[in-house]
Amino acid sequence: MSEAVRAPDAPLIPDETALRAFSLTRLPADPAHDIAHVERVVANARRIAAAEGADLAIVIPAAWLHDCVSYPKNHPDRALSSRHAAALAIDWLRERGTPSERLAAIGHAIAAHSFSAGITAETLEARVVQDADRLEALGAIGIARCLMVGGALGRPLYHPDDPFCDSRDPDDQRFSIDHFYRKLFHVGETLHTDTARREAAHRVAFMRAFLAQLGAETGQAPPTD
Repeated sequence: MSEAVRAPDAPLIPDETALRAFSLTRLPADPAHDIAHVERVVANARRIAAAEGADLAIVIPAAWLHDCVSYPKNHPDRALSSRHAAALAIDWLRERGTPSERLAAIGHAIAAHSFSAGITAETLEARVVQDADRLEALGAIGIARCLMVGGALGRPLYHPDDPFCDSRDPDDQRFSIDHFYRKLFHVGETLHTDTARREAAHRVAFMRAFLAQLGAETGQAPPTD
């Protein structure tokens, strides 16, 4: 389809009502990747972009559309989700008259947001969107999403003899809490912006408090380091 002509006074950021509506039609049947998740990522991205000086005309569309293709965690094409999302988003934005010079930057920000894709975020805007999405893995939201996914996949909450991976390697394919140690506590090391890193530190502290309470309730205290 040929590219739509953009009127001289057309806004740089596409209509966010339309962005939300399109995202909503494309989301998977996955409670951890619902519209509330997307809305939080947009809010994170807006806040980080304002603090870091990123271009909202790139960041906002990318944040709204970052999960417009999202395969389940156990899907064989999981690592391709963000690339497929970027391609679909670019086609949709092009049809709505988004300036062509912005499409590649938006597509890159979408493609690079995913852990499993392994794509380096080359621009400030891509780093902002990646950070905004990764903050969702931390704090109260991160705990809830981790346990929802683990429950959906039939994984027990924790290893009965060593809930906090004190004397074994984490196995998050078997136990939900292991995902904290296998991945979530390392998310902060992957963040790019000072704004996101400060927020991550607060969220990780809450997660450790949660584990301490879980340890108190199970009679098995988590490691202090």
